Amino acid sequence: MEMFKLIVSKCRVMLRNRLAAAIQGGKHPDRMGSFTSAPQIKNVDYQDDQLQISDGMSIPDLVEYCRIMRGEDRPQLVKRKFLRPDERTGQPDLTDGFRMLKLDAISKNCSEPTTNPAQLRIFQWNMLSQTLGMHNDGFVRCPVDALTWDCRRYQLIQEIVQNDPDIVCLQEVDHFKFLQKILATQNYEGVFFPKPDSPCLYINDNNGPDGCAVFYKKDRLELLNHFTRVLEVWRVQSNQVAIAALFRTRDTNQELCVTTTHLKARKGALLSKLRNEQGKDLLGFVDAVAEKRPVILCGDFNAEPIEPIYSTVLNYKPLGLTSAYSDLLAEEGDPSLMIKDLKCLQHQSSISSAHSADDDCASSISAGGRTKAEQSASCEPSYTTWKIREEGEVCHTIDYVFYS
Repeated sequence: MEMFKLIVSKCRVMLRNRLAAAIQGGKHPDRMGSFTSAPQIKNVDYQDDQLQISDGMSIPDLVEYCRIMRGEDRPQLVKRKFLRPDERTGQPDLTDGFRMLKLDAISKNCSEPTTNPAQLRIFQWNMLSQTLGMHNDGFVRCPVDALTWDCRRYQLIQEIVQNDPDIVCLQEVDHFKFLQKILATQNYEGVFFPKPDSPCLYINDNNGPDGCAVFYKKDRLELLNHFTRVLEVWRVQSNQVAIAALFRTRDTNQELCVTTTHLKARKGALLSKLRNEQGKDLLGFVDAVAEKRPVILCGDFNAEPIEPIYSTVLNYKPLGLTSAYSDLLAEEGDPSLMIKDLKCLQHQSSISSAHSADDDCASSISAGGRTKAEQSASCEPSYTTWKIREEGEVCHTIDYVFYS
């Protein structure tokens, strides 16, 4: 505990010095935010107040509206595929995900809606804070106009609505009012929880703090309650947050808990340890809120499967979580989509298991001598994020959807 207080104190000093240097030099500070301090600069979400959008637009109409607003010369968005159970055989059926019932003649860029009342479609996405992406992240090989809000905001909406999700979990949201207003045309409601000391607030022309958000379709789900938490590290609040929402499906009256989070970024042993501690606090929070309900936990964990937090999540017995991405790729059986460097994975995950054992989360050995976490990690996708910044290119898996 004393060591952590010392680290926090040093980080505060470093942050003050870096902010002062950045302001004097006319530069923007790095993505950091403090561990415990409140923001010194306050702002509100106001930049989309002039948005005019018609109520009652169909999904194809809204997709077409977004396509026009973002510019007809823009390339088409990446198409997705969905794996859903075949109702006749009970086996997974890989569909193209873009045949929307009765709407093919209007738009082939929409997903077929879920028709089985026992199924829910979850959409998980770090949508990239507009303030940080435009002014702070140092993206290269990306046209500047592609990062502008006038362009991005309609691409974001198009990506969400054309996939027709029942629940949308988002991170780095700093334009919540825009999302709230335009998604309301598709019968979505949402909740938002900002970081206590968002790094956005230290950048000129920001639109308020970034944070996590959950949206849901009102015609499919009833929101029973929602809870928020600033994640703690050794009983001290950090700058990362979580939202846990309790839902009841309107068709089946099934209750479930959906949680989204965004853990601390950056590499290094200390940051890996901090993420693991945040994860432990998160799991305890979800367990208390869920009260034995089925759980969906998704977010940007900023950690590859070799990190301790991955095995900590999978080995937390009260929730009994499994990785949806890993399950999906294991069922498809396509090794080209999975993580390839298994030797590195096995070496690193032995460290992860040692960390987890400290918290009574020791991995159980599965067939072939591999732990549950190792087996799951080997089937995770090769990447969930791919970006090129000034410091280099990064292509790895750090985002997850876990379910019980």
